[in-house]
Amino acid sequence: MTIESVNPARPSEVVATLPGLDLAAASPLVDAAEDSRGAWAGDPILRSSSLASLADGIASRHGEFVEMMVREVGKPVVEARGEVDRAIAILRFYSQVPLDPDGETLQGSVPGSRIVVRRVPLGVVMAICPWNFPLAIPVWKAAPALAYGNAVLLKPAGQAIGTATLLQECVEQALPPGVLALLPVSGATAGEMLDDRRIAGVTFTGSTAVGLEVAGRMARRGAPAQAEMGGQNPAVVLADADLDQAAGAIVSGAMGFAGQKCTATRRAIVVSEVFAEMEQRLAERISGLSVGDPAEESVTVGPLIGPEAVEEFEIAVEGALSSGAGSVAEAPEQDRDGFFVGPRLLRQDDPAATVNQEETFGPLLTLLEAADADSALEVANATRYGLVGAVHTQDLTRGVEFAARMECGLQRVNAPTPGVDFYAPFGGEGESSFGPREQGRAAREFFTSTRTMTIVPPPAG
Repeated sequence: MTIESVNPARPSEVVATLPGLDLAAASPLVDAAEDSRGAWAGDPILRSSSLASLADGIASRHGEFVEMMVREVGKPVVEARGEVDRAIAILRFYSQVPLDPDGETLQGSVPGSRIVVRRVPLGVVMAICPWNFPLAIPVWKAAPALAYGNAVLLKPAGQAIGTATLLQECVEQALPPGVLALLPVSGATAGEMLDDRRIAGVTFTGSTAVGLEVAGRMARRGAPAQAEMGGQNPAVVLADADLDQAAGAIVSGAMGFAGQKCTATRRAIVVSEVFAEMEQRLAERISGLSVGDPAEESVTVGPLIGPEAVEEFEIAVEGALSSGAGSVAEAPEQDRDGFFVGPRLLRQDDPAATVNQEETFGPLLTLLEAADADSALEVANATRYGLVGAVHTQDLTRGVEFAARMECGLQRVNAPTPGVDFYAPFGGEGESSFGPREQGRAAREFFTSTRTMTIVPPPAG
């Protein structure tokens, strides 16, 4: 089996190839991770210096990573630069974490006794990563896992195998052998590996269906899983909002990287008092979007990742229109090779409509009218997902109160729905997330377990 990635803007161009491993060939990587993890966990200074060295290594190849992401997944060059910067910052943050306290001491119930609670690493962790953030997501999974003393097997998406290979080259220069290994296997083989008891835990980002399957498979043997999955993210516009600012945040949130983000804005919910004005602003911005070669600085919307993504996008749009949605605005498609589609704004006021319930991984935004703020909140929460939601208002007190009632893990006031502060907890509610939060020091809750030791002194002689 050979894993191959192609340029979604120029599908005839093969970007990277890598021999894939079957279950038997992958087993030695698990052995090496198991062998390396004890020494790694026992040396916090080595962990700290190694993560800092990996950050430096990626920084020294910044341009290569940017070029690879633009060619391999069609990420607009401005966003690609930001992703590399973010990966470096994540590693530098977690390079300090190995020096954190690893537990606490409590008073015992017996006079003179003590209770010592320590955090210990899980062991060997598998990280199953998507293609849309081909550097940042592998790093934001691997960095905390490594910082807390685990060894990591990194399973990248096939569409991003070139970026993963660049990362592995940097790893080989910065980390001890076996501590972080690239696992080029199919999804089916990765699923089989989850039954291997040497895999102590798995962290996953991808679709809801696969994430829940991963969590269930690990649960059958009592092992922990963390899954970040889909979103149907709302942005609510209240009557007193700065409409230009809100329109900019919503369109950038919905259409950046062709909407291929789990945090992308999917639904714009606008109160009646300003609906007509907001509809016009959104339509103008979406109609004027620059769709094209992601290597060009002015391009906001590049190609979708592949032909299946194009088909799914077109089916979602056609299905919405045939079910009563109205077309409000569309940016022109590119008349060229590549997996390009025209960004769309549809009006569909029924919160239960399929287009408002199911995630479309592409540049599609639906517009809904709500009578008032309470109705808008009800519509925003009318989904099984709960990743991120935003509210736009000039009254910050009201905005904070409104956002706090949005049933999602990430709540935004006057901000786009995408964007992650790597030092703060990341995760959603409902079918958007399973398990403890990612990012920041909250990552400790997944990548370690607690050991509680009670110490009672012997009787006085």
